[in-house]
Amino acid sequence: MSLRIHFTVEDLARTRIADGPAPCIELSTAARHLQERTHAVRLGAWRHRTLTALRPDARLVFALMPSRGRITDFLSGVNAATPAELLEQIRSTPRGRLRASLEETARHQPLPSWAHHLPDDPLLLRRLCDSLEAVAGHALVPHWQEVQAMAAADAAVRSRQMLNGGVETLLARINPRRVRWQAPVLEILMASGLDADVHLAGQGMRLQPSVFAVEAPVVDLDALPQPVLTYPVARLQEGAATPLFARPPAGDRAHGGRAGAPAVDVVGSMLGHTRAAVLHTIARHPGCSTQQLAVLVGIAKASASEHATTLRNAGLIDTHRDRRTTAHVATPTGIAVLNAPSGRP
Repeated sequence: MSLRIHFTVEDLARTRIADGPAPCIELSTAARHLQERTHAVRLGAWRHRTLTALRPDARLVFALMPSRGRITDFLSGVNAATPAELLEQIRSTPRGRLRASLEETARHQPLPSWAHHLPDDPLLLRRLCDSLEAVAGHALVPHWQEVQAMAAADAAVRSRQMLNGGVETLLARINPRRVRWQAPVLEILMASGLDADVHLAGQGMRLQPSVFAVEAPVVDLDALPQPVLTYPVARLQEGAATPLFARPPAGDRAHGGRAGAPAVDVVGSMLGHTRAAVLHTIARHPGCSTQQLAVLVGIAKASASEHATTLRNAGLIDTHRDRRTTAHVATPTGIAVLNAPSGRP
């Protein structure tokens, strides 16, 4: 039993990797993980810490983002690039769209009685949005930079797959546990048991890297401008038991801000100037290969590899491998080191 998506030559030409993680998908699937008793082991520490921090009002969010079934559409936002943008879009949802979204959801699954009052009760809507912001603030926002870093490293891996083997190679490797490419059909094993055939009819597909939507693919055939399929970022395909967000965030600087050149001189006194330049370059060029790193820094490839190994062992970068290719990305700790005025995170 699977969802079978039929591709034409035009569909293959229009299929692309998303530019980065989708806040709406990460938040909604994170909410589902928080509700499921049989959660993924890798998310155990994150789940316990998040549930402990949440207030009872989180149940309002969970009612509209259930562990099974549809996510109410107005909670999805429209192409939001960050959790903050997503939350702002939801707070600004026009009343007509809010009503239509709830009516559409009610046609497929029961809604709590209070949900029907949302379009006409601004205080209730504000309470829901405040609760959603709290859930996002504990479950997603502190880890957003790490989510972005994993997506950037994945994009480098997927770009090389497409460059070396074309889009069909990309589809064949996108999610071996759940997705199988048998040209011209992409077979997706759905958690819902859905069995159907879908023809893209020239739209192509957006392949959406995800950190939280790992256990089962999320497919949105109604997404605009083209249908969406989530897949696990490359790092999570390398080891199913790899813990995610096992430690509490180290502070705002560890998950916010951007690496900048002025920090290199400060960090150089701690790491050595060449190694600091390597860390800075990886932060500025997430997903770069060892060869690219060597060229950017102006050192030999063997030296770049040695410095990357040292930084990785120190927890300042991650390296993701796909067969013969590598992709380096700075960790939140590495970003914090670069951003710290004193050279300390």
